[in-house]
Amino acid sequence: MRIGLFAAFAAMLLLASPARAAADDSQEGYYYPKPKVVETYMARVATLADSDRTRRIGFAAALAKDIADKPYPPTFYIFAKGDEADKLIIVGTTDGGLSTVYRTRALLAHLTGAARLTDFFQQNTIAEYATFFDFLKLLGFKQITITDGVAFAHQIKIE
Repeated sequence: MRIGLFAAFAAMLLLASPARAAADDSQEGYYYPKPKVVETYMARVATLADSDRTRRIGFAAALAKDIADKPYPPTFYIFAKGDEADKLIIVGTTDGGLSTVYRTRALLAHLTGAARLTDFFQQNTIAEYATFFDFLKLLGFKQITITDGVAFAHQIKIE
């Protein structure tokens, strides 16, 4: 009888795990819809010891300022969320923009190119092989979500 009860309890935990994971993402439904695509990226680098919430917020704020300082309206906004600011969110601002997995991957490729030009990236990675995801891993980000701000979201877990 104990084995049956244990098996039932274990099954209940397994079934409850996905729902609990979604419940932990308090940004879903507020900043973006449920992601249509969820991927996992295995980073080629480790998080730097001095990367913390303050550094991640500073990084996102610097990117946001760079976007705001352009002489044209922004095509996306970027910010860090979560208790540890370890979730990067990019929200498109134009109709049709960032509405497919291909457009989000193109933006991420563009961000990889931009990251490779920074001294920080070149000093902490093998710049010609590392990606924007590796850059985020250095800073301690665990997730990035890109959305069109309407109906599409693409999420990458960074491990």
